[in-house]
Amino acid sequence: MNVLAYLIPISLILGGAGLAFFVFTLRANQYDDPEGNSQRILSGEYDDHPKPD
Repeated sequence: MNVLAYLIPISLILGGAGLAFFVFTLRANQYDDPEGNSQRILSGEYDDHPKPD
């Protein structure tokens, strides 16, 4: 039971840190372009082969 005294606060801290990071990404407009990936993958402007060094 002593282990729970450590694990519960640690899990709450990690959950809060994850939530804070998610809110940070929302405020930094990381999710503003939901259509962009679908448009880029259908476009023929990308190259299938890596560039040589």
